[in-house]
Amino acid sequence: MITVIDYGLGNLASVANALKKLEIPYQISGDLEVLKNSKVLILPGVGAADQGMQNLKKRGIDRVIIEQVKTGKPILGICLGMQLLFTLSEEGNVDCLGLVNGFVKKFNTSLKVPQIGWNQVESKNNSILLKGINNSYFYFVNSYYCKPEDESSIKGVTDYEVQFCSVIEKNNLYGVQFHPEKSGDVGLQLLNNFWEAVC
Repeated sequence: MITVIDYGLGNLASVANALKKLEIPYQISGDLEVLKNSKVLILPGVGAADQGMQNLKKRGIDRVIIEQVKTGKPILGICLGMQLLFTLSEEGNVDCLGLVNGFVKKFNTSLKVPQIGWNQVESKNNSILLKGINNSYFYFVNSYYCKPEDESSIKGVTDYEVQFCSVIEKNNLYGVQFHPEKSGDVGLQLLNNFWEAVC
């Protein structure tokens, strides 16, 4: 079963609706014992990195995520949830979970920030999440983007005047900068690809 982590900043209803539509077993919880006993975790997120880390730490969820991921438990970070997997975010200059070596940087572009709307994702390096859906459009809402140190973990890229990493995969760590739960059929396929890869 997938547990969608409730830490006060996630788009829980939309993620839950997508999993329900796919008939993927799930629950929503911020209970530490539930998280420890779950087979798979999803870390959603809407909002700021500093607030996200504050919420995780206040509930003790940060320690549980780090501990569980280090045991090999799969996790999918969505939007802010992906950014929180990294070492450090420029948004509030906050230390994040440190599960992915790299940084979260603010867009320096003449385009409107935040990026809000549909943008294309190009598959790279044999992405598991993007299997069968290369060069499709997904729904983004982001002012910041991730820069992994390990380029082999970059499995999808997107252009917003600057090319940035929009999908990461490394061992049991997965992340998407966009919202698959708001991206129609291609988003559902991505979530199904994730489930098939980890179940």
